[in-house]
Parts: sequence; structure tokens; C-alpha cells
Amino acid sequence: MALSPKEEQVLSLVALGYSDKQIAVELDIAYGTVRNHVDKAVLKLNAQNRTHAVMIYKFINKDWLEEFYEANNNTLDRRRVLSNRL
Repeated sequence: MALSPKEEQVLSLVALGYSDKQIAVELDIAYGTVRNHVDKAVLKLNAQNRTHAVMIYKFINKDWLEEFYEANNNTLDRRRVLSNRL
């Protein structure tokens, strides 16, 4: 089963080390919504936890994080991104 665009976006931030609270701030959505997206991604990927889901999704989609990296101006500095939002 394929992930929705929002589930993929949330999983990308999980892969970058964001906490659920940080993801909620970054995407301007509720904390519970973040948890729902993470839980759905874990279920859809038949993973044991969020880290396992990231590993499975990366294995399935080889260029996934590279595309996310390029879409964010070739930077993975989450502190800069979050500091602009807070």
C-alpha cells in the first residue's frame, strides 16, 4: 500500500530526526495528526516502529531522501528551518 503525500512528508521529517512535536510545528498541524500519519505509515509498511518504517521506505524508494534534500535547497539543517518558524 502506498503512502499518502502527507505520510511521506511526515516520514521524511522522522528520518531527519524531528520529534513529533517538531514535525507538528514545521508542518503547522496538530501533534495528534502527526501521530496518526506516523502510525498509518508504520501500518502500511508493516513495520515494527517508526525507525523500521523509515528503513523500509528508503529500501523501497532509493531516491526518497535525496529528493527531499534537493527540494529543501540542499540543506538538512533543521535548526535553521525550525528557528525561522518559532
